[in-house]
This record gives sequence, C-alpha cells and structure tokens, in this order.
Amino acid sequence: MATESDPRFHRSSEAILAAARELLIEQGPAAVTHAQVAKRAGIGRATVYRHWPRVDQLLAEAMATVPMPLFDAPTAPIRDWLHAELTALARLLELHDVRAVATTLAQGALWDPAMDSRRGQFAGVLSERLADALDSAAAAGEVELRTTAQSAAALAIGPIYYRSTIEREPVDSDFIDAAIDSLGVWSAPSR
Repeated sequence: MATESDPRFHRSSEAILAAARELLIEQGPAAVTHAQVAKRAGIGRATVYRHWPRVDQLLAEAMATVPMPLFDAPTAPIRDWLHAELTALARLLELHDVRAVATTLAQGALWDPAMDSRRGQFAGVLSERLADALDSAAAAGEVELRTTAQSAAALAIGPIYYRSTIEREPVDSDFIDAAIDSLGVWSAPSR
C-alpha cells in the first residue's frame, strides 16, 4: 500500500483531485462520488476511499481548487450587480451538495487545521471581492455604508447563508433586497 511518502500516493491523490474537479465543473457537485471519481481517474474506488473516506471532504477539496466566479468582476451600478451575485449564491446554496459542502467546511474547520485553512481562503476571497466592490460603490457615491466594507460584506452574505443552510428556506428577491438595504443608504441609479 502506498504511504504519504510514496510518490504513488501523491500521483493517485492528484489524479483523484483532478477527476473530482473535472466532474464538479462539467456536471456539478452531485457528480462527485467515489465511484465516478475512481472511474474518471482510472483508479480503484478503494484508493479514492483511502485518500478521502467521505465524499464531502473530497468535494470540499475539489471546490477549493476550482476558480470561484462569485463576486468577481463587479459592474455598475453595484447594487444591481450585488443583487445578481447574491441571487447566484442563494441558487448555489439551494443545491444539497453545495449546502452540505459549505456546512461541512464550516464544521470541519473547528477541529481540522487544513479545513480551517480552506475555510479561511474561501471566506477571504469572497469577503475581499465584495468589500472592494462596496468600497468602489461608496467612493462613487452609490452607497453610504453603515459600517466598514469588510463588515458589510459579511452582513450581505450572512443572511443568505443562514436562510439557506440553517433554516433551509428559499431566498427570494425581496429577502436579497432587504439584505442589501441593511448595508447602507443607496442612491437612486442614474439613468
């Protein structure tokens, strides 16, 4: 059996992650199963289980290596862009597998330093992107934030995450508008 110091261990690990990432991108989170990953990677299912005993851990690892489009490339007016991005986040969190990975990542981060590192990277990217967009909107006079842009980013994402993962309720347009309104005083868009 290959151990972590064995090059075969690293090759199989890389093949598994590459296969999981491809399946995630091509078919979505539901496609990332031990069986499908093993088939795509051309290795035995037992090898996949040996590396990642739980599919949610494998999915979290694969998600960490996929480019994240959320809150990327803001457009003006920022309020409209933010509404569209929060709607996209809410739709993703409606997917059972995405919701499971998000909650597993948060829970695993409490005890596992590697999971906590992934959580921190993921949260940092989202928070930084959103804070930068909100800072730009404030500088352009589109919004007068009630708090720092960093805190406003958490206040925008937090309710969506809570409603989707804790309450397991749908997030509608009115809910998203309320979350955006809570961030500050928005000016009417110029037409």
